[in-house]
Amino acid sequence: MKGKVSGLSALGGLVYSTETGRMCPTCRKAIAQCICRLAAMPSGDGTVRVWRETKGRGGKAVTLVKGILADSAALLDLGKQLKTACGTGGTVKDGVIEVQGDHSDKVIQVLKTQGYTVKRAGG
Repeated sequence: MKGKVSGLSALGGLVYSTETGRMCPTCRKAIAQCICRLAAMPSGDGTVRVWRETKGRGGKAVTLVKGILADSAALLDLGKQLKTACGTGGTVKDGVIEVQGDHSDKVIQVLKTQGYTVKRAGG
């Protein structure tokens, strides 16, 4: 088979080793020693921006949170906290937390209590 060599594929790489456990498919190091996580850390000015968007969502409002300087695990955890505080669903995509519905005020309040510098963006 072309493209596969003993557990490695052209699409990813080694993801598990019996010696070290889970492996990063990008840098091929153990997850604990992964250097990709540090490079994937978002950069910005330190201000979290919150806005409401309906574009491309069939008229339904979504509250977006962008600019949080955290790794993906911390971002998922914060997204879960925000969704719980608002009593609604949502997701985390490409470093942006999406909370279903217009909950800008509640999200800003929760983020400020956690010590973030928050700014309302958009209209």
